[in-house]
Parts: sequence; structure tokens; C-alpha cells
Amino acid sequence: VGQLADPLALAAQSAANQCFFTIYFLAAFLPTITAPLVAEAIGNEDWDTAKNRVCESLFLSNVLGGIFSLVLIGFPRAVLRLILPPSLTDAGAIGDTAMGVLDYAVPYLRWRALGMVPALFSATGFAAYRGLLNTVTPMKVSLVTNFLNLVLDPLFIFGLRKSGIAAPASFLSGIWRGLGASGAAAATSVSELTSSLIYLRLLIRRKLVQWSKLFKPPSLASLLPLIQGGLAMLSRQAILNVAFVSAARRAQVMDPTGVSAAAYGITMQIYSLGVVAHLGVQGTAAALVPSSRAVGGDEAAREVADRIFAWGSILGVILASVQWIVLPMITPWFSPLTEVREAVKGPAMISSFIHLVNGLVFAGEGTMLGLGSFRDLALVTAVGAGVMVSCLASPLGKTLNGVLMSLAAFNLVQGLLVLLHHLRISPLRRRGFGNKQVLTKGS
Repeated sequence: VGQLADPLALAAQSAANQCFFTIYFLAAFLPTITAPLVAEAIGNEDWDTAKNRVCESLFLSNVLGGIFSLVLIGFPRAVLRLILPPSLTDAGAIGDTAMGVLDYAVPYLRWRALGMVPALFSATGFAAYRGLLNTVTPMKVSLVTNFLNLVLDPLFIFGLRKSGIAAPASFLSGIWRGLGASGAAAATSVSELTSSLIYLRLLIRRKLVQWSKLFKPPSLASLLPLIQGGLAMLSRQAILNVAFVSAARRAQVMDPTGVSAAAYGITMQIYSLGVVAHLGVQGTAAALVPSSRAVGGDEAAREVADRIFAWGSILGVILASVQWIVLPMITPWFSPLTEVREAVKGPAMISSFIHLVNGLVFAGEGTMLGLGSFRDLALVTAVGAGVMVSCLASPLGKTLNGVLMSLAAFNLVQGLLVLLHHLRISPLRRRGFGNKQVLTKGS
């Protein structure tokens, strides 16, 4: 999308993606909870319960995902107002610029919305395999579908003219001109659909999915484990949405040219590469801690959690160093515009150092997920989000560097609190650390 050489395209992509994930994560708590529930069931050798948990999560994912898809497809402008200020959403407010942002953002969001249900389905399949302590199969699925996305991106964005096929450009352009910036969303949705179909086949082969249960509403009693954790996790995600929507909106209102918003979008894409690695640590903790606890008790689970905290911290140092070193080399990949590249430098540098504390954050979150401490995790997130929103409301929120500093404050508070929880509050705390709870222990 950056190669379109239009900062408004990048700004619209950033806004549309933030809107999509704001809605997506309202249902994504289901896969998050599924992994530890499946891991616990497998640790107890209860395969029927594991199958029920997967089918229940898939049913609810399909229902919620379908509703959210309809909202995004039918009312994209209303959803985009969460991110874009009135100056960019009111037709004619600032002339061609306003129409330019919406011209890019509305079709992009609609194409992206088509991948809502497949994305939730894939996330549940991934969670089920994490619960099985099988990380190799999801890696293979990710490699296949991401390669497909990589191939489809230029084809869907630019059409056949820039696809590399040896034929006259005019002839190829007449066959398929591409979708422009929206092509990136279409390519992602096709890849998500492919991933969901692969996971469906794999889960059926592992006898973790039964066709009749996919279309049958589960009973209230069987839903209780999902509901109990789901309410706390839904609250947590709503809090996260408020914080990150506030940050994205701040970036969008900084200038009408779209340069600041484009730079923010690029920065978050670069930063997200490292977050994906941290999410691997989180998922590992969410699966291994309950599995180890079911087999060897608190002592075994504590040893696993301690190792994950150590490796998460090491990974944070590696990611921060790598991102800091390669920034000058990878920034030009995202945009040929000099002003956008310059605007990215400071925020991207700050985001690289956030990874130093992210090692603790994601290891701690995964451990809390594995222990079922959903309410504690929601409280920790609320404190961090409160700090972030306060920073955004201060003079810090008036610059891109300040927005990233606000994100750094959020992660620092999160890191300290999850470490405190592990050492002093968690069921895995060591004797001698005290029994007085600072946070309310979740179920």
C-alpha cells in the first residue's frame, strides 16, 4: 500500500485496520480462553471435554463474527468515526482530502470485514492446537496462508500490470486493474478463509470437531467456563480498545495531510512484528502452565512459568535490538515519501525499546490466562490503560513521539503489575512472599 505513494492511503489503511481489530477483539476472547481450557482437559486426559470446548468456541465465534461482519459491511462510515475525526468524516469538510480518506477506508474496511468469521475460526483452531501442545502444525498453516497473502497482495492491489507476468502492460491492465489499497484487505480475507478451511479439516481429523455441534447452540451449563472467563476478558478487551482507539484517533487528528497518521500506521506495523513473537510466548504460557499444573501440581507449573518469564525477557532484549538496528533499512519499504519516512523515525525508535518490557508483559499475561486469573488480568489492564489514556490527554498526546511514549507507559505499568502478581498474588507464588492479595483473584 505504501508503494501507492499516497499518505492518505496509508492513513485510511491504519484507521480501517484499527476499526476492524477493535470489533474483532470483542469476540477474540473466545480463542484466548479456549487454549488453557483445552490444555487443562488434555492434561486430565478428558478428550470429550476438549472437543466440547472447541466446538462451543467455534459456534460462538461464528455467531459473533457474523454479526460483527454485517455491522462493518453495512455501516463502515459509522464505525470509522471511532477513529477518524469529524474533519475527515464529514463530506466536504476539508475538500478532496476528506473524500480521499473515506474513499480508501470504506471499501478497505468492507473487504477486511469478509475475513472476520474466518479469522475467528482460525484463531480458535490455533488455540486448540496450543492446548494440544502442538505448535508445529499452526506454524505450517501460518507459513502456507501468509505465503498466499504475500502472493495475492501485489495482484489484488496493482492488478496484473505489476504482477510480473510477461505480457503487454495495456493488455494485462484491461483484464484486471486491481483494487488499489483495498486489495490488501481482500488478500488478507482470502488468506484467512484458506486458513480457516485448513484448520477445520485438521480439527475434524483430530476428532476435536463434530459437525452437529458446530451448528447446535451449546447448553448454558456447558458454556459456564467460557462465560465466567469471557466476561472478564471481554471487559479487558473493551478497556484495551478504548486505549488504542484513543491513540489512533490522536494520530489521525494531528494533520490533514495524512502524514502523521501514515507514520503512526507504519510504526505500529513494524512494532507488531515483534508483538507477534511476544504473543507466541503468551500462548506458550497459556497452554503449558495449566497443562503442567494438571500433571505435576503448583511446583511444576511454577517452574514452567519462571522459565517462560526468563525467556520472554531475553526475547524482549533481542527484539528491541533487532528492530533498532534494522529500522533504517526497512522503513523505506513502507513508503517512498520522504516526509512519511522522516515522521516514522522517532516513533519507531521508541517502539523498539517497548519490547524490553514486553517480555515480562506477555509472559505474565500468558501465565495469568493459564491459571484462569481473568479478573486479575482485566484489573491489571485497566490500570495500564488508565495511565495510557491520561498520558494521551496530556501534552504528550499532541505529538507522535508522545503517543508512543504513552504506549510505553502502558506497557511498563503492565509489566510491573504482572510481575507483582506472579511473585506475590498468583496461586504459584512461593511461600514466604505473603498471602495478602492486592488484586481480587479471578476464577
